[in-house]
Amino acid sequence: MADDAIDYMTRIHQTDPSKPIFIKYAPGATHAPHHPTKEWVDKISAMKLFDGGYEKLRETIFANQKKLGLVPQDAKLTPWPNEMLKPWDQLSADEKKLFIRQVEVFAAYAAYSDNEIGRVIQHFQDLGKLDNTLVIYINGDNGTSAEGGPLGTPNEAAFFNGVNMMPVDVQMKWYDVWGTEQTYNHMSAGWSWAFDTPFDWFKQNASRLGGINQNMVVSWPARIKDKGALREQFVHVIDVVPTILEAAGIKAPQMVDGIKQAPIEGTSFAYTFDPANAKVASRHKTQYFEMFGQWALYDEGWLLSTKVNRAPWEVFGAANTDPLNNQVFQLYNLGKDFNQTEDIAAQNPQKVKEMRQKFLAEAKKYQVLPMDASVAARIVAPRPNITAGRTEFVYTRPMVGLPQGDSPFLLNASYTITADITVPQGGAEGMILTSGGRFAGYGFYLLKGKPVFLWNLVDLKRIKWEGPEALTPGQHTLEFDFKYDGLGVGTLAFNNMSGLGRPGTGVLKVDGKAVQTITMEKTLPMILQWDESFDIGSDTLTGVNDADYKPPFALTAKLNKLTIKVDRPQLSPADIKKLEAAMAEAQDGTPPTGN
Repeated sequence: MADDAIDYMTRIHQTDPSKPIFIKYAPGATHAPHHPTKEWVDKISAMKLFDGGYEKLRETIFANQKKLGLVPQDAKLTPWPNEMLKPWDQLSADEKKLFIRQVEVFAAYAAYSDNEIGRVIQHFQDLGKLDNTLVIYINGDNGTSAEGGPLGTPNEAAFFNGVNMMPVDVQMKWYDVWGTEQTYNHMSAGWSWAFDTPFDWFKQNASRLGGINQNMVVSWPARIKDKGALREQFVHVIDVVPTILEAAGIKAPQMVDGIKQAPIEGTSFAYTFDPANAKVASRHKTQYFEMFGQWALYDEGWLLSTKVNRAPWEVFGAANTDPLNNQVFQLYNLGKDFNQTEDIAAQNPQKVKEMRQKFLAEAKKYQVLPMDASVAARIVAPRPNITAGRTEFVYTRPMVGLPQGDSPFLLNASYTITADITVPQGGAEGMILTSGGRFAGYGFYLLKGKPVFLWNLVDLKRIKWEGPEALTPGQHTLEFDFKYDGLGVGTLAFNNMSGLGRPGTGVLKVDGKAVQTITMEKTLPMILQWDESFDIGSDTLTGVNDADYKPPFALTAKLNKLTIKVDRPQLSPADIKKLEAAMAEAQDGTPPTGN
């Protein structure tokens, strides 16, 4: 990516050195999977930065922040969440070994990415342009992600299918390949808590500064003269575009290609570049935050927060049905309490009331309502797309790269896949149909001439139907028929996930004859591997079973016709009555109503 950016800059400069250059450089780091090079993993590992554990790391970071003057000298940390994240000295030897490996790979990913960004900035210097270049460097992921859960995971697709506490002894099987293409890895949330120092909680927790506060560095040597100085005004990411426009002397367009543009809602922070304005009040006065029903409002130094009611890895239970009101509210004066350590809501009920009303006004203004606290339901909820409402899909030619959102969705449903193929003399092999890949998905293929249907259950288990013998030359009809034993996604409308991931029975047929029947005790409830596509006739990127084949595994038989029929469960009146009763009973378990 840095190479591409440098090449682009060079071409612009060589074409016309007087032309300004704009680059938005947004790497995937440090979002999972953490995939640095081995060189960087070895560098970080040799430094032994994390052998003391995550609590010690947190204390070290906090001390360094005070030494650099980045946090007030009288600031204090919130207590370590012992009940949620096991203290380091209580971990087993294998847990410590695994967790250190996880964080070293994460840190290597961050260091590698920083190095690449440094190469891009250095090229501005090499071109003689750095002095008059505005660089805005934001480092963060809305707070460090904790979607690995307390134990971490070698496969984030497992987390999104409800496997959020994969045992350490299972994870150790991937220890030697952690951070390579064999893993979709994430680290223990203990490290995430530490990396959010001086704040607490994580990405997804929009009511805590640990879930919304990022590092930002701004450089513009020709304009900003007090190099290394600190600015403490409130700034939000929506302020970046107005700042760039002001710096470039450009007005925001009202029309683009004949389409009227929505107003830019941020506030330029270019005024902070002047040392004379280092201590002036922030011009960005008010800002709402909301994610999955957790929310906060910043208003001129005050922060109203909803109390965190679930960790980011606890996404598969019933959702808060009234996240706007059914909350415990906390209040912080950030001018005196830099990092949310002292809740003063009880002493300031009128302020809480005022800020709740202001949040509602902001939420209405910026289309936050209706608020939805669900997580899992959002993942599987049907969305408008070209497959909406369809139950039958017919393909007559190979096709690869179809996004999963535009392809048949087979989870939590019965379905039948029928392939009409012609096998040439000498036999055939290859992929008929696949969706997903190494970390979750399915495949229908010919292996040494034998028909195979395989489900990859998040790289922990593979269930394989296989014909007894290779297909003879000529025309054949292959069928995989699956009967799902569950109520399906309809239960989500009742804040209930019982219809998802249920058992089912699959039958593989060759020319109308059943050759193998297997009942799956569990099925994938949520999602396939999201960065893989729906492919017919070959397999792109990773395969669903490395032991059987390597992509692209092109089909050498002729595909005459491929038909997919999906039969989604429909709730009966009796089902609805039971679900309504369960939802009414579950209301007692929702978070308590606060102030």
